[in-house]
Amino acid sequence: MCVGDLQAEQNGPFSHVLFVEVGMVSVVNHIGKGSIEVGTIGNEGMAGLSVFLDDGIATSKTFVQVPGSGLRIPSADFVRIVEERPALRHLLNRYTHAFITSIAQGAACNLSHQLDERCAKWLLLTHDRVEGADTFPLTHEFLSNMLGVRRSGVTVAAGALQDAGYIRYSRGNITVVDRKGLEGAACVCYRFIRSHFDRLAG
Repeated sequence: MCVGDLQAEQNGPFSHVLFVEVGMVSVVNHIGKGSIEVGTIGNEGMAGLSVFLDDGIATSKTFVQVPGSGLRIPSADFVRIVEERPALRHLLNRYTHAFITSIAQGAACNLSHQLDERCAKWLLLTHDRVEGADTFPLTHEFLSNMLGVRRSGVTVAAGALQDAGYIRYSRGNITVVDRKGLEGAACVCYRFIRSHFDRLAG
């Protein structure tokens, strides 16, 4: 999985589904001339839920945001495997519930919480998915697209987190220096989302 690897265009088909092992996939909706991230997928789930839900068309652009590794399965083979394995369908039902919950909470979060809190939440969700690596590639421009704000706003928010000693930013890389401090700076949405994934997806 490399940064930018496209899984599906918005309103395009999923030819494969992707089970993420390490890294993160971003789900982004284009609105007018801009775009905003509506969901993320890590090692708790898969990209291509619409295939599981008997559609196969992506309502959002889906691409690799943080590099890593994953397992790809052609959509037709995936559908057949799910039909043959009720236990897998049960697990994917629970993951779908958790993913929808995270999208709903994210929408409320975007309207209710300060940018620095949302930024901390996003960095924590990313940190959870890179398997113990404290440093991962991320530019301010990319983060601003994900949070749906101007780059200058992200610069201020990330700068505040860096000044507090929670992260370090250098040459397009973010390093989590103080995980507990970052958790304290994040809004309550991080723990809400994480608890639902832990309970439903395991």
